Amino acid sequence: MKKTLAALALAGVAAASAFAAYPDRPVTLVVPFPPGGSTDMIARVLSQKLQEKLGASFVIDNKPGATGTIGAALVKRAPADGYTLFVSSLGPFVIAPHLIKGVQYDALKDFDPITIAVQAPNVLVVPASSPYRSVADLLGGLRKNPGKVSFASSGNGSSDHLSAELLWQQTGTQGLHVPYKGGGPAINDLLGAQVEAAFVNINSIIGHIRAGKVHALGVSSESRNALLPDVPTLQEQGVKGAEVQSWQAVAAPRGLPPDVRAKLHDAIVTSLNEPAVKEKLVALGFEIVGDTPEHFAKYQAAEFARWKQLIESRRITAD
Repeated sequence: MKKTLAALALAGVAAASAFAAYPDRPVTLVVPFPPGGSTDMIARVLSQKLQEKLGASFVIDNKPGATGTIGAALVKRAPADGYTLFVSSLGPFVIAPHLIKGVQYDALKDFDPITIAVQAPNVLVVPASSPYRSVADLLGGLRKNPGKVSFASSGNGSSDHLSAELLWQQTGTQGLHVPYKGGGPAINDLLGAQVEAAFVNINSIIGHIRAGKVHALGVSSESRNALLPDVPTLQEQGVKGAEVQSWQAVAAPRGLPPDVRAKLHDAIVTSLNEPAVKEKLVALGFEIVGDTPEHFAKYQAAEFARWKQLIESRRITAD
């Protein structure tokens, strides 16, 4: 009995020591998209702050491909020791599994959620020269010319594409989806009036709105955004059930030690709420979330079911 108690005590000391030492070597933050996008930017902000708070290096590893699912599968296969983390947008967590056949991970079972870091609404925008000056105007155009009003997106199954599909579903209209290979080309053609409308993440379009190059018709959040206080929500303009938030979150391979998860969660949430960091991110249109792992898991499950229903009912594919 004494030997058993002694062994348990030693195991407890070892576990405590491991927790206290974490991280004692570099930590890899896998970003499933190329450098330069919103997710990559959030990961780089976090890597710098986590390095300051926890002492070890936090290294970004961009693993783009297959709508983010290549990076997600890589993280799934990594040891659950806290030295490989997943920083991703909502796509691989709740959208891509419904679009891509044979995804090599289970989005709801293969990751330990740590926190949703930030969220941001999409903005429904049209070229500055557009005759549409409100959501009602645009819906009128959609009803007059069903299937002909063009909506750009950064790609099939992207949150901007799904935002348009949700608008059409909720209003009984139909536009013409024009997918691009990334948000940059889509915005360029919108600025040049080669397409008639688009849902664009606020941090990617706010500068063009302020410069008068595009006109904002509505925001997809439940309430108005502080950066665009004069732009009404879709709901205010009579469109119900079309609220969409893009979000970036941090997770780990399933089986992360609870103490390590708690340490990471505390460091991430504290970092996001530092005045200088928060001010910078809010200025770009992000809202700091920093929720608990439990809330993240519930929210992911709800989002997973929501996008599954939309994708199946609208017969959306990744091709």
